[in-house]
Amino acid sequence: MATSRAGGLLRSPGQAQQATFLELLFDVVFVFGLFRHNQWLFENMTWSGIFRTLVLLLALWWVWSRVAGATDRFDPQRPSIQLLVIASMFGVLVMAAAVPEAFGKWGWAFAGAYVAIQLGVSAVLALLVRGHEAQRVFLRLLFWSGLSAVPWIAGAVAHGTARLALWTLAVVVDYMAAGLRLPTPGLGRLDRSELAITGEHLAERFRQFFIIALGELFLITGMAYGNNGFAVEHSAAILVYFATIVLFWRIYIYRAGELLAEAIAAAGDPLRLTITTTYAQPIMVAGLIATANCVRHVVGQPFGHVQLIWLAMILGGPALFLAGRGIFEYAVFARVSRNRLIGVLVLAAISPAMIRAPRLVSSIAAALVLAGIAISDTARARGRPPEPPSPPG
Repeated sequence: MATSRAGGLLRSPGQAQQATFLELLFDVVFVFGLFRHNQWLFENMTWSGIFRTLVLLLALWWVWSRVAGATDRFDPQRPSIQLLVIASMFGVLVMAAAVPEAFGKWGWAFAGAYVAIQLGVSAVLALLVRGHEAQRVFLRLLFWSGLSAVPWIAGAVAHGTARLALWTLAVVVDYMAAGLRLPTPGLGRLDRSELAITGEHLAERFRQFFIIALGELFLITGMAYGNNGFAVEHSAAILVYFATIVLFWRIYIYRAGELLAEAIAAAGDPLRLTITTTYAQPIMVAGLIATANCVRHVVGQPFGHVQLIWLAMILGGPALFLAGRGIFEYAVFARVSRNRLIGVLVLAAISPAMIRAPRLVSSIAAALVLAGIAISDTARARGRPPEPPSPPG
């Protein structure tokens, strides 16, 4: 009886794989989350601030991936699953609201919400499928969520560098556990046969989150335009960043972004491909956040001197995006296009010359590198049949 009830909560093979409106609503909360990360980083533009933002971003992404994984495995039309998504949505709202003081007085709110989501989702799903073979998956997740909860809570109690160190450890535990397939005493590692991955649904969810991140970049760009006026120099900077956003979209979607669902279906080990893609996405989003933070800096004074840390963001944002995109491409095609690697190398090579250049010139240089990659993608594909996905074996 329990097995039958649990089976009714899981997605059936013939079920529609499109994302539901509730899942899209869940994504909307991350608009606020990404905005808070951008806001905090802009006000704390130091090497330490960059690292702290990365730790918080990785935590935010891990929450999204956990809930997206739940709705990929379970029927999101079921009331119990919908309540779980809504509760997680509120937790994300708390995390996002706490970001500006996450390393200050609101550390307990950020860590508490994160731990509550991770433990809550795992525990509820394990209870919902009790007696079903799928329960083993969520018991492993519950075990590792409990382990990572220790440094998260300890970090909330600690202060300063100790908090950063403990939260870094917690993030490493979460990501490392997934990469090792959740080895758990008494249950062993997660086997690919234990997790039915719905390729079309999961691919759509990854694309939707990336579009949310691009939307955040549009929001920051539009706000910078409105705040600085429509003078020629400001309009020129806005045009550069508008083109940069479009190029991010083009490079992401062509062609690995289009073929992820087919790659998951064709993969001998869909779980491995999904884990790799899950790692690649926050790297690309981090690149978008770095770029978003540069918009106000460049648009405000397009011909101003650029400091080293800002130059690292102007050129490093696209470089991070290309690095994550390379990992994503490898997951789909078992190879990385040379133009991605060349793009990263060119961005690194031009950085010494950009130290004395105006901010706008550095931004144009980064956009030109992205444009070169997009153009070479189009030229390479012209006159050739579309390349099918061929994920690593």
